[in-house]
Amino acid sequence: MREFKDFLHLVRTRRSIRRFKKEKIPKNLLDGILEAGRWAPSGLNNQPWRFKILGGKEKDDLANFTKYSSIVKSADKVILVFLDKNSSYHYQKDLMAIGACIENMLLYIHWQGWGGCWLGEILNRREEVNKFLGLKDNLELCGVIALGKPYRKISKGKRYKLSKLLL
Repeated sequence: MREFKDFLHLVRTRRSIRRFKKEKIPKNLLDGILEAGRWAPSGLNNQPWRFKILGGKEKDDLANFTKYSSIVKSADKVILVFLDKNSSYHYQKDLMAIGACIENMLLYIHWQGWGGCWLGEILNRREEVNKFLGLKDNLELCGVIALGKPYRKISKGKRYKLSKLLL
């Protein structure tokens, strides 16, 4: 079961990276990230996620919509993940699918030796973000992934013992 151990190592070593080096993300990495996201499970296979990639000035302007602007500005790119309400069949199940999509992308980013941070606080201003980007009302912002090359060595994480989580 070597592959399973390798996978658990990947999961256990993934961290939210909040500061990035000034290094450009290759297009093939972005393609791989989106490919990992689109293969997430979704109810009725409705695949309710939609993506928008921002870099440069547009990304830096997006930073104005969150108190975590330094993370957004430090990143080379951000991926915005939206729920397409026109593709939705069950809101709660679709939000769970979006979460699986984002986690797939974060694991892929880490597997490729890059760093990502899932930002949620920006959702408090999702309507303003849609207006800023000129997007239709059927797209509901569900998360933003800031990504780039980690600035420093990734620290160890902590988790509760499994026995504490079992009911």
